[in-house]
Amino acid sequence: MKNMKDSLLERISDRTLVVGVVGLGYVGLPLAVEKAKAGFKTIGFDVQDEKVDLVNSGQNYIGDVIDDDLAALVKAGMLSATTDFKTVASCDFIAICVPTPLDSHQQPDTSYIEQSTKEIAKHLKPSTIVVLESTTYPGTTEELVKPLLEEGSGLCCGVDFYLGFSPERVDPGNAVYKTKNTPKVVGAIGKDATEVISAIYEAVLEGEITQVSTPRIAEMEKILENTYRNVNIGLINELAMLCEQMDINIWEVIDAAKTKPYGFAAFYPGPGLGGHCIPLDPYYLSWKAREYGFHTSMIEASMAVNDRMPIYCVDRAARILNRFSKPMNGSSVLVLGVAYKQDIDDCRESPALKVIDELKARGAEVSYYDPWIPSFRYREEDYSSIPGLDAQGVGSFDLVIVCTAHSNVDYGSVQKHAQYIFDAKNAMKDIVSRDNIEVL
Repeated sequence: MKNMKDSLLERISDRTLVVGVVGLGYVGLPLAVEKAKAGFKTIGFDVQDEKVDLVNSGQNYIGDVIDDDLAALVKAGMLSATTDFKTVASCDFIAICVPTPLDSHQQPDTSYIEQSTKEIAKHLKPSTIVVLESTTYPGTTEELVKPLLEEGSGLCCGVDFYLGFSPERVDPGNAVYKTKNTPKVVGAIGKDATEVISAIYEAVLEGEITQVSTPRIAEMEKILENTYRNVNIGLINELAMLCEQMDINIWEVIDAAKTKPYGFAAFYPGPGLGGHCIPLDPYYLSWKAREYGFHTSMIEASMAVNDRMPIYCVDRAARILNRFSKPMNGSSVLVLGVAYKQDIDDCRESPALKVIDELKARGAEVSYYDPWIPSFRYREEDYSSIPGLDAQGVGSFDLVIVCTAHSNVDYGSVQKHAQYIFDAKNAMKDIVSRDNIEVL
């Protein structure tokens, strides 16, 4: 009789393992599609009926998923979705890919992980693999997920089921690295669990699989990735503010510095940080560090710099308007781009939204244009993009603020028709005529 490890490895090899993915968002749906494409029957779980219905009808809603891939997998019966967690009982591998936001006090909100884990535990059967992919603080897998699974199922981790952590590394809009070819890190409770979890990712993904000794290592590794970017962007944002005082072009400084072939990685300033990870993850680490009486001073300093960038950008905008004898109160301002990064349709935590808030708080009449986001809802208010960037659409505003550098915007036309532009992303770096452009 085969032991649990050998049995699972055999089922991975012959593709009889049934995969479950909890959370069908920007991480979960691409993962579910790749699992199904690799020959594993895959079931997606989500609490939102709309997402489940879209998946089951073969309709894609995530930019990094190919429409035809999703439709073909659903039609072939390899991928389906449900809101009924009882179906967990039919799964042999379950990946948890739910959001991990911050609460109103900027502290980790692990409620989605807790709720999902409790539902999984109710229907967990022996010889199942559970992997947490949601970004979280070091210790979550062993201190939160493991006890909930054991208490809810009556099973013993390492004996009756395997548990590990493998951080998601999704970069929406990245033209090169997708779920399929991005290297993966695996940290699990026990060597057997690590081997089995690595095997299933190796069966699905093209990227290298790196095994680490514990889930805590893998959890901290993910926090390091995003904190590294947060700290370096904080540094460059602070230098951008200093360079403005010194009448030095920070963008030219960076371009010169990155000619060095070693010891320097280029980071760029902007109106702040946005998205699902970089603005949030350092708060998880700082919160956890306090449990050990440790103060993450450098990390918190960078967070403070990045958090104040939207207000700094509005201050710069106010100074520009003052040069034309126009107060912010009553001026018409067009925010160009509200997505949190270039060429994606996602405005979660976007600094552009904070810029809009601050502009409105100072009395400005604010509109926006974004070819990727025709409308959005923020703070109980609905926003709609202006229809286009023609002469009438741009020239009627006292000031245009570029908050996102989308590649499908005709910046030459914007420069030609705008009264004045504050370019917070250096999106207009190739525009020759610059009399009406000021760069962050």
